[in-house]
Amino acid sequence: MTPGGTDPNTTAPGGPAPGGMNRRGRSERVSGPGGFADTGPPGVVSGPESVVGSVDGRGAPGAGTSSARREPDGPVPGGADRRGWPGVVSGPESVVGSVDGRGAPGAGTPPARDASSGGAPTGGAEGAGEAGAGRNGAPRPAAPDRTGTDGAADPPAGWRAGDSFDRMWQDLAPLGRNPDTSGYRRHAWTPVDLELRAWFADRARERGLAVETDRNGNQWALLGDPAAGGVVATGSHLDSVPDGGAFDGPLGVVSALAALDELHRRGVRPRRPLAVVNFADEEGARFGLACVGSRLAVGALDPERARRLRDADGTTLASAMERAGHDPGAIGADPDRLGRLAAFVELHVEQGRALAASPDGGRAIGVGSAVWPHGRWRLDFRGEANHAGTTRLEDRRDPMLTYANTVLAARKKARLAGALAGFGRVRVEPNAVNAVPSLVSGWLDARAPDHACLDELVADIGRAAAERARRDGTVLEIHRESFTDGVDFDHALRDRLAAVLADPEGRPAPLLPTGAGHDAGILAAALPTAMLYVRNPTGVSHAPAEHATVEDRAAGVTALADVLEELSCR
Repeated sequence: MTPGGTDPNTTAPGGPAPGGMNRRGRSERVSGPGGFADTGPPGVVSGPESVVGSVDGRGAPGAGTSSARREPDGPVPGGADRRGWPGVVSGPESVVGSVDGRGAPGAGTPPARDASSGGAPTGGAEGAGEAGAGRNGAPRPAAPDRTGTDGAADPPAGWRAGDSFDRMWQDLAPLGRNPDTSGYRRHAWTPVDLELRAWFADRARERGLAVETDRNGNQWALLGDPAAGGVVATGSHLDSVPDGGAFDGPLGVVSALAALDELHRRGVRPRRPLAVVNFADEEGARFGLACVGSRLAVGALDPERARRLRDADGTTLASAMERAGHDPGAIGADPDRLGRLAAFVELHVEQGRALAASPDGGRAIGVGSAVWPHGRWRLDFRGEANHAGTTRLEDRRDPMLTYANTVLAARKKARLAGALAGFGRVRVEPNAVNAVPSLVSGWLDARAPDHACLDELVADIGRAAAERARRDGTVLEIHRESFTDGVDFDHALRDRLAAVLADPEGRPAPLLPTGAGHDAGILAAALPTAMLYVRNPTGVSHAPAEHATVEDRAAGVTALADVLEELSCR
C-alpha cells in the first residue's frame, strides 16, 4: 500500500468506462472518441511496427525513419477528418497566434482571426466565444471554439477527468513490475520495453491517433497534420530506473492521453496539431546515459557514441536496437521533426515535497522554472589485490578505503555548497569477501544551482579523493560520462502556463526548480518547453514509495488539458 492507504495500482471501480471503454482500456462499442472504430482509423494495422504518414507530411518516411503507410483518402466514421479528431483544421492556416503568448502568427502562415473573438475558427468550425469564469474559477478571456456535434457518444453522467486515466493506469500497472520489491524494471530496448511500446501504440490508435516511431526510437501519436507546423506536443517516457516507482515518466504519458480524452469531452476543436510522445531511454538505466532519445533528436549526442554504449552484460545499444527491430544506423539529429513543434509540455510527478510542504499545502500542480546542471562521473580507485586474512592493515593498498572516504567527502562538500552529490552505483574487483580489492569504481551523481557551482563541487570532491588516495597508496582516475547544462524554461511559456493554472483567487501556479533531468530540459535547446509537476505527498522518487493521489492525478489531467486547450486553440 502507498501512503494514505491508497494503492496506485488498485483496480478501478467496476462498470463501463467513459465513452464505452472497458476497465482494460479497450473499446466495447463500435466507435470511440471522434467516432472511430475501436481498431483505429481505416487502413492502420494493429501491430507495433505499423506507422501512419510521415512528419514531413509528404507521405513518405523521412530519411532513416521506419517505413510508414498512409491512411486511405476519404472520410472516416463519425464525421472526423482522417487525421484523427473531429473537425481538426489542416494546412498552415490552422496555426493561430503563437505559443509563446506574444500573439504573432507563425512565420509563413497567413494571419488568422483569434478563436476567442466569438465566430467560427479558421476552417469553418462553429463555436461560442463567450467570456466567463476560467479554469479553477479564475477569470479568463473568451472561450475557444467548441462543438458537441462530432458524432461521438457523450460521456456518462458523473464522468471526471481522471476516469480514462484510471483505466489506462490499471492496464499499464503490471508491465515490468517486480513482485519482490513492487518496483519497476522497465529498461530500454528489452522485451518489457517492447510491451510498453505496443501498449502506447494501442492506446493511441484507440483514440484515432496516427502512430509512428522516429529515427531515434521515440514514439509519436499524432492528432492533425504535423506538416502544417505549429505542433503542440506533450508526453514523457515509460522506462524506469531499477526497481523504480510507478509514476516517474508514465504519469506524463498516461495523463497526456487522458488529457486528449478530456479535450474531446469538452468539445474542443484544436486549431494546431497535437502530439503525444513516448521518449526512448530517458532514465539511462541500462546504458548509463539519460535522455538518449531526446539527446539524439536535438543533436546533443553523437550517433556513433550512442551506438557504442554498453550495458552491464556488454550488449551495445546498437545491438539492442537491432534485436528490438529498430535500425541503429538511422539514429541522429532530427531537425525537421523538431522544427514543426511549437512547444513541448511535459507533465511529471514532483520529485520532492515542495508542493506538499508549502504553507497551505493546497496546490496540487506546479510549473517548472528551471533544471539544475547535472552530470555523472565514474571514479576508478586502483589498489592491490591481496588476502584479507593475512595482509596487515598497514601493508594494504585498499581502494575500498579510498572510495568510502570519498563518499563521505561528497556528502560534506555538497552540503557546504548548497548542492547535491552522492554515489549510487559501485563495482568491485575481484569482488570476493576474503580479498582486498584491486579496483573499486564508483559512479558520482552531482547537481548544483548553476554551472560554476557544479564545476567547483566536482573539483572539490576530486581533490578530496586524490588526497585520500595518496594516504592509502591507491591511484585515482576520474571520467566524466555525461553532463547536462542548466536550463531555464522558456519564460513566456512558463508564465503563460502559470497564469492558465491560476487558483480561484487568481494566484498563478507556483514555480518550481528541480535538480532532476527531463526530456523537456533536453528539448529546450531546440524549442520552447515547459513542465508541470503533480504533487507527491511522500517526496520519494526512483523508488516504489513514489506517489500521487487519485485526486491529484485527476487534477494533473485537468491541468494538462487546460494547457493544451490554451496552446492549441488560442
